[in-house]
Amino acid sequence: MDALTLPLDQRAIQQILPHRYPFLLVDRITELEPDKRIVGIKNVSLNERFLSESGANPPGVPPTILTECVAQVGAILILSKPENRDKIPLFVGIERVRYRRAVHPGDVVEIEARVKRLRSRMGQLYGFARVNGEVVLDGTMTFALGPATAATKDAASD
Repeated sequence: MDALTLPLDQRAIQQILPHRYPFLLVDRITELEPDKRIVGIKNVSLNERFLSESGANPPGVPPTILTECVAQVGAILILSKPENRDKIPLFVGIERVRYRRAVHPGDVVEIEARVKRLRSRMGQLYGFARVNGEVVLDGTMTFALGPATAATKDAASD
């Protein structure tokens, strides 16, 4: 893998995460402080497959998808360390996640993850997502690092 140069675009992100369309939910990484914090961007468009509609309300991003966006940005932070590049982050749990308001097509979601605790094989991140400076989601996520499977190694090398 090449050295990380910000901002990270889709191609660079795909070298780090095993996710691919339609499961890759991060468009760009704009800030990265190893072992501390990361900031990423998700541009929500009208043609997103996961948008949900409920009656008279406009289509919105389901809270579970927004949570996954934060988890993916956090995973990029963890996997950006050279010693973790041959591992895969496993989503272990979430605590006190609050959804503050809906996210709609046209919104640019700024996602930040900050390290709360980081060990060699486990850690906790505090993550939040903002739209126009307003927090739309926040909470703590726990992860474990496991060995990458052959499939994830193949995906990362594409």
